[in-house]
Amino acid sequence: MNQYLKKFWGNHFQFNWKLGVFLILLFGIPRFVIVLQSYVDRSYGTVMFVFLSMWIIPFILLTKYGRKGIGLKRPAHWWRIGVSFLSGGVICLAIFGLFSFLYGQSVENAFVYIGGNNPSSGITGDDKLLYFTIAVIPSMIFSPIGEEFLYRGIIHGCFVPKFGETKASYFDSLAFALTHVAHFGIVYTLGTWCFLPIPALLWVFSMFIVSQVFFRCKLYCDSLWGAIAAHSGFNFVMMYGVFYLL
Repeated sequence: MNQYLKKFWGNHFQFNWKLGVFLILLFGIPRFVIVLQSYVDRSYGTVMFVFLSMWIIPFILLTKYGRKGIGLKRPAHWWRIGVSFLSGGVICLAIFGLFSFLYGQSVENAFVYIGGNNPSSGITGDDKLLYFTIAVIPSMIFSPIGEEFLYRGIIHGCFVPKFGETKASYFDSLAFALTHVAHFGIVYTLGTWCFLPIPALLWVFSMFIVSQVFFRCKLYCDSLWGAIAAHSGFNFVMMYGVFYLL
């Protein structure tokens, strides 16, 4: 599998599960800290930089053969990209409904917290549409491409030689789910940090299921772009829910 890695990296690493764990920690720990800090200072520029670094990692580490091997190629059927987008939206709507049913407008609702306690509540009409557009476009581009290149792409590929496709998806899904505790689970509210164990557990489980949906969309399209489309659909519905349903 070292034909996946460029010569320089192949001299130092094997394309195996150990590299996968290394990448999980290399990106996961700084991202976790940066996301937590973003809830304090309400500055998201550094978070975007983290996602952009995920964009370029396949081109830094992998050969053209390796990039194709992790799924960075044209989908088998372009129309399946649309199906994947809808699939991501549907799973988001289901999770949104679950959290809204259980926790209403409280901070224990992941979507209320992530949305900044519904900052759009005082905005109406064309202004709301403008703010929604400004928010939704980056959310449909930066994290879907970055996270899918990393988690469903390189990290997943690192676990495949030893564990196979399905079991490898459990590892990348778990890593993806746990890193999202920084987005919700450990919350910053009223100037203090607190941990919400039950909502956090539900959120991690939800993100694991979401990851599995993204993985299935990758298989369905025979391309990472299927996972990216599903992730983009998820984020679109999430932002719509934050702006218009809360």
